[in-house]
Formats: sequence, C-alpha cells, structure tokens
Amino acid sequence: MGEPTLRRDGARFDVVAFDADDTLWHSEDGFHAAENTFCELLTPFVADGVDLRAALVATERANLPTYGYGVKAFGLSMMEAALSVSQGRVTTDVMERLLAVVRELLLAPVRLLPGVAEVIVDLARDHRVAVITKGDLVHQTRKVSTSGIDHLFDHVEIVLEKDPETYVRVLRELDVEPHRFCMVGNSVKSDVLPVLEIGGHAIHVPYHVLWELERAEHPVGHGRFGEVGHISEVPARVRLGTD
Repeated sequence: MGEPTLRRDGARFDVVAFDADDTLWHSEDGFHAAENTFCELLTPFVADGVDLRAALVATERANLPTYGYGVKAFGLSMMEAALSVSQGRVTTDVMERLLAVVRELLLAPVRLLPGVAEVIVDLARDHRVAVITKGDLVHQTRKVSTSGIDHLFDHVEIVLEKDPETYVRVLRELDVEPHRFCMVGNSVKSDVLPVLEIGGHAIHVPYHVLWELERAEHPVGHGRFGEVGHISEVPARVRLGTD
C-alpha cells in the first residue's frame, strides 16, 4: 500500500477509533477475578483434577452464538458451567454468590486506564475520534455514559461482533474509506485482523490480561499494523502511520 493522502490539517487518517474494554478502561481483570471466585466456589463439588477454568471457557465458547458477549452472557455461562461440572449438586447458596458476582461486575464503576483522556484530547485536534466496542448494549452504553470521557467522542458504536462485515458497515456510516481509518485496541482478533482484512490500519495496545476467546496470532510484517506498549504512545504512532 502506498502513502495515504494527507487531509484534514495534514492528518494521515480521517477517523481514529478505539476499542473500549481493556483499551480505554479496565475490564478483563474483573472477569478474571470472577473466574477465580467461580473456581473457588465449585472446587468442593468436583473431583480432583477437573479444570474448572477450562470448563467455564468451553461453556462460554459454546454459548457465544446464543448469548453473545458481555457480563450477562458470562453470568449465564457461569451458572450453566456450575450446574454441569457439579452434576447438579451445586447449592443454592453458591448459585446466589455467583449471581452476586455478576451483579458486581455490572454495577462496577468505570476505571479509566492511565493517560486515556489526554490521548483522546490530543487526537481529537486533527481527527474524528470514535469508539467501536462489542458487548451488551445496556451495559456498554452505561459504561460509556459514566466514563467521564464520552463527550470527547464524535461517534460511539456498540456492535454484536467485530468482524470484517461489521467494520465495513460502521465505516460506511462514518463515511470514511478503509485506508483513512485506524483502529486502536487490545485484541488482535477483534481490533486488528478484521480491520486489516478490509484495508484499514490497526494499532495494538496490549492489556495485561486477555480473554482466552480473544487469542489470535499477531500479523507479521504487515504494512498497516503497528504495536505500542502503552496508550500514551498512540498519538505519535497515528501521526507517524502504521506503515
């Protein structure tokens, strides 16, 4: 791919979009803590050697087409896995505690990652800035609206899945060509690969915890892919370009 045409005060991109969970604010660490609680509560009900975490992930994977993403989907899968691994012997008390874990996740305040607001303000000087996140509509909307940074975004899109078809639709709504679009996120599977597939640019910002179902191989030697160690490095990388 050649050099992008410079527009809007010399910017290489017209739109820079951010993933939300684990890119703008903490999320997966809460799920990880919930998984630990699940394992602690269910251990007395299973034989030695049963991998409770693997059983939960397998249930989540099987339920994705039905439940989608988010805390509510996770909660339903956790309840189902509890009944399954215990062969129905799990107690009402344990199920109530699992339900309380889900409620805590849903009501937890947004915890912005360091430097996020400054990065968005910086990029907004010469780009349209958007959020493209997947998950439960009600919960994701609440997180965006209570984040304290919602006023900084030109567009917020909550989607069911992050695949090439979804990105094509969103870019059409934003009236931006793929080569003038840059996606920033912590998931190679959701924020990088489908964007590269449609001709866009992507910057990977790793988070210290990654959901098992988001694991994917990193692109190697791809001209429209970049990676940074911290979100504070994103503006410079955006202006330099991923290629």
